Parts: sequence; structure tokens; C-alpha cells
Amino acid sequence: MKILITGAAGFIGSHLAETLLRDGHDVVVIDNLNNYYAQAIKRHNADQIIAQGAKLYTLDLASDDLSKAVKDVEAVFHCAAQPGISSKVSYQTYVRNNLDATYNLLQALRDVKTIKRFVNVATSSIYGKKATSPEDVAAEPISYYGVTKLGAEQLVLAMQRASGFPAVSFRLFSVYGPRERPDKLYPRLIHSIVDGNPFPLYEDSLGHSRSFTYVGDIVKAFITALDHDDCVGEIFNIGNNTSILTGEAISIVEDILGKPANTIKMPPRAGDQQQTAAVIDKAQRVLGYHPDTPFSEGIQHMIEWYQSLPEDVRALYKPPV
Repeated sequence: MKILITGAAGFIGSHLAETLLRDGHDVVVIDNLNNYYAQAIKRHNADQIIAQGAKLYTLDLASDDLSKAVKDVEAVFHCAAQPGISSKVSYQTYVRNNLDATYNLLQALRDVKTIKRFVNVATSSIYGKKATSPEDVAAEPISYYGVTKLGAEQLVLAMQRASGFPAVSFRLFSVYGPRERPDKLYPRLIHSIVDGNPFPLYEDSLGHSRSFTYVGDIVKAFITALDHDDCVGEIFNIGNNTSILTGEAISIVEDILGKPANTIKMPPRAGDQQQTAAVIDKAQRVLGYHPDTPFSEGIQHMIEWYQSLPEDVRALYKPPV
């Protein structure tokens, strides 16, 4: 198949691109390589997937002409987004990069007759403080990120309901693994322990419970969408149905690396979720989705990836204090 991935120079998109290329698909990717985090990290990811055969279009989904990039595509994985809950990111930026970008992409696809599947990548942040519900529970987001990702999801599903557009939405839960962006918990933690820098930790976060999901299990779920026509028009929670306290997870990383983090307490972060626990009964039943990577194994892969990075790229993971 000819498959388009948006945001493919990022964390999840780059892993998906590699898997699809290994499976023999023709992969085209869109990324604007913006500076939300170090562009050199994104270029490093992009270079790896280009070397494996992907064709990159450096485009801004919210404003650029996408017609050449979407020509004759049969499937789209929409991974691009304005991520996170940073107070430094304005409401207008979330609207532009989540809502406007999704709208522009959908408009570009309206006349593409070859499209068989559109997978929207949504988030457990849609649920709010406690993401512990099945897909049919009312959303209660508490951040601009969650609000605009919910809006983007509904733009996609509105087009599906109105015209039969072959779309499905996956709500992802706390994905971790190699190439995770540097502002996230485990890249900050691993960098701090390995390279001896302070580790900023948000107040009260040790007691947060998370449904951490290894990126390889997320990619497997994505692939199932290509073969399941019965997923069209549906929303699925995609995550791990076991949870772990953030404090316990940090201890596991410290034990593997053989030394404690030099922790610096930071004020609580507005919009942070207190609990996530992926209810994946629907994904198991319809898609045959079964995440099977234990946390200790996934985090070991992540540590090995980090230690293998070129020094100049590794230095970009230094957390701000």
C-alpha cells in the first residue's frame, strides 16, 4: 500500500514508518520539523527513515498545499500534533496545530479516491484527570491539549459520519520507548542518571498512576487498523491495561542503571493527569489487540537506545531545570 504518515519525524510516527517500510509498503511522510523540541532530534529520526526508503515532505499541515503529498495514498496515519501540556504553548498554537492542521489534511483528502483507511491518533488526555473509562464515556479534558485533540477527533469522525470517510480514532495511553521526546519523564530521567544532571520532578507526580504503553505495542495496534473494516467510524482506547505508580517506575529505571536520580522538586503542572488505566476491552474484541511488552523490558530497550545515541544528539536530551 501507499501509506502517508504525518508527524513521522517524531516519536511514534518514526517507529510506525520503519515497521511499514519493513513490511514492504510505499511510505510517504509529512513533518514540518518545528522547534517545539530540538530540531536536530527530529532530523536524526527523519534521516533514519529516509535511509530506509521513506519519502519526506517538509510541510506545515495547517497552512501548506498538501495535494502532492496525499496523491494516490491508500492509508493515512495522522500522528502530527501539538503535544503536551506546557504552559509555554499558547491556546492559539494548540488550535492551529491540532484543529486547523487536521481540518486542512481532511480537506486535502476529500478528492483522493484511493483512500481506504484514515487512522486518527488521539489521546487519553481527552478523558481528563482520570483516564480510566471505556470509549463511550463523556470526555472531560482539563488542558488545551486535551480539548483540541478531542476537537480534532470529532472533525475526523464528522467527516466519516457525513460522507463515509474510512476513518477510525485511536486514543493512546502514556506511550514510552526509544525516540520519546526529551520533555517526557523517561528521557529526562535516563539522561539525568546516565549523564549526571539534575532530574526535575513535578510535585505529587510520584503518586500518579499510569498505564504506560511500549511504542512497539502501539505500532502493532496501528497495523491492525489496515485489515479491519469493522473499525471504521469507531473510537478505541489503545494502551496497556495494567498500571504502575510513577514512583515505582522511576525506581525500576534507577535499579537498571545502578544509581539514583539527583531529583529536584518542581511545582505541580497544571493539566497533569492523576490516573490513567486503559480500558481496552473493545480493542481486544474488535482488533485482536494485546499489548505484551512488560515495563521492565520496554524501559531496558529505551535505556539501550539512549546509550547508543551519538553524543551530539544525546546532549539535546538535557532537561531544563
